[in-house]
Amino acid sequence: DRSSAASDVYKRQTLWRVFNEYPDANIRDAYSRGQILSKKWLVKELEILPVDLGTIFLCAGWYGSLSLMLFESGLPLTKIRSFDIDEDAWQVAETINRPMVMTDWLFKAQTADIHDINYTDGHTYDTYRRDGKVRELYDQPNTVINTSCEHIENFREWYDKIAKGTLVILQTNDSPNETDHVNIVRSIDEFKAMAPMTDCMYHGVLNLEKYNRLMVIGYR
Repeated sequence: DRSSAASDVYKRQTLWRVFNEYPDANIRDAYSRGQILSKKWLVKELEILPVDLGTIFLCAGWYGSLSLMLFESGLPLTKIRSFDIDEDAWQVAETINRPMVMTDWLFKAQTADIHDINYTDGHTYDTYRRDGKVRELYDQPNTVINTSCEHIENFREWYDKIAKGTLVILQTNDSPNETDHVNIVRSIDEFKAMAPMTDCMYHGVLNLEKYNRLMVIGYR
């Protein structure tokens, strides 16, 4: 398939560009087998569910690899806004998702503490244009995705800020071996209790080599 081959070539070229322009970026971790399998699993389960993702707030979005997969999947969505507290992440994320940045800003990444985002009334924030100038944006999420819940301190405080009726997709893991894993769980039932939903449409566990990835999908 020519389109698939062209896409693979673009991805390789993009990753080489990231390696060259941002040599300190931890791309190997972002594209590790566990990370990629976890995100493919998320996309696969969403393709089964009858959902329109609308405007997505990708929380702790890091380098935006999931955004690229969501755009390529053909799932119904309007745009993706990626927020991460790492000040160096947004430039890498926008390089990886460059075609969607260049297409009416279908993708934009910002440095932000996800605890400070207004999920209920909509979020006003500053973003950078290609020429370096700052532009104010306003977006309100239909969907909130966080695949790094093991890293989130005061998780329930963050979760309760999300508006009722918002589609929520969450992943965490059960690995205690990383010092920055401050919010691990030991079972899917524990994860569901941590993030109660009015309508949980999916919950499951993906067995990986070094840990288990847990996921819940539903309406807050």
